[in-house]
Amino acid sequence: MTKPLTLLIAGHARLPQGMPAKQVFDSLTITVEIDARYAVVIDASCTLVTEHGRRFIRDLLRGRSLRDGIGEMTGLIQQCYVGRASPALAAALKDLHQQYEKLQPGREPRPLAPNPL
Repeated sequence: MTKPLTLLIAGHARLPQGMPAKQVFDSLTITVEIDARYAVVIDASCTLVTEHGRRFIRDLLRGRSLRDGIGEMTGLIQQCYVGRASPALAAALKDLHQQYEKLQPGREPRPLAPNPL
């Protein structure tokens, strides 16, 4: 069997009370399609309510590698996304990275980088 060229990985987190998305979804999900060799995010999506928000998060994550950890991506979300979903986005990204680490045979999970903010 040949190795896949890309992988789709999902991370989930609970949404805070009072958010419009909470009426539709119980949790926030971030999915990323990554290059299987270098773990670079090719495309990303999330369950924010607005298309603009989903596109913004996609653009923040695209081109970054999960091999480098999520410190920079989390910092960008916390710095650039000003809204109540920010903690849930960071938590979903952390869960997503944990799912990625489970796919790495023989690698110890990388400790999360400190928050740059």
